[in-house]
Amino acid sequence: MPDESLRAAYRACEALARSHYENFPVASRLLPAAMRPHIAAVYAFARIGDDIADEQPDVAPVVRQRQLREWQERIHRAVRDEHDENEPRGGREALIARAVANSIRARELPLTLFDDLLSAFGQDTMTNRYNSWADLFDYCRRSANPVGRLVLRIAGYRDVALDRSSDALCTALQLANFWQDFGRDWRAGRLYLPREEWRAAGADEAELRAGMMSEPWQRALQGAFAMTRDRFSEGRLVCDRVTGRLGLELRFTWLGGSRILDRAAARVGDLLEYRPSLGGGDLPALAWAALRWRRS
Repeated sequence: MPDESLRAAYRACEALARSHYENFPVASRLLPAAMRPHIAAVYAFARIGDDIADEQPDVAPVVRQRQLREWQERIHRAVRDEHDENEPRGGREALIARAVANSIRARELPLTLFDDLLSAFGQDTMTNRYNSWADLFDYCRRSANPVGRLVLRIAGYRDVALDRSSDALCTALQLANFWQDFGRDWRAGRLYLPREEWRAAGADEAELRAGMMSEPWQRALQGAFAMTRDRFSEGRLVCDRVTGRLGLELRFTWLGGSRILDRAAARVGDLLEYRPSLGGGDLPALAWAALRWRRS
């Protein structure tokens, strides 16, 4: 049994996970009990990094990047079981760092995947446009895909084909979230739809500035939806082959992300103001579909 201080560290991770809304369950009851603390630790690590990058709009990017490096160094020290005497020992970040380090050691998690996540958060402080799909996929490779690989490692899976399918699913979920938040991101100064896509459709940012979701923008977004559906298709393998309760959660997540994408496509002309989402009424249908999942 872990000592009380380690249990407290994981409780801090679980409290942070419960305090934030997400489209999909984090460390939910669907997961095997042995996985939940480690999943919560990964989530808490990422939540702190994301908040540093995105929840301090009045803090200069260079300062946020330094804070991200400090968080990265803190995790590296915790993994080495070192401590900086200038760091408070009882704060939330100290507890979370201890839990993350314990999970990395206990489940043999690649530290590079955590570094990739922080690299993507750092990019968020500087980049608000993407020229190409290649650029956007590289961002997803670091911002979303590490989470899927970490979940598989925590569950004991080490399989190249599953890793690749998980990458596709995580990228699909990240893209679906971009299109879900299209209007919100635009008002925040961000546009994730690659320039090569919307310029090929004949769209112009001046139309968005005027509050117009023109036909060219709708065509460009429909092209993005098709690209996202391709990633969802590639992500079915991991849902097919992972068994037990984790497999059920993956199927539930795949179905939920696909439903959000379908709703975005059905009201593409409204996405500057409309944000497709899931509600309580969706849960029974999603759960039933996950239980009746048919392998591809």
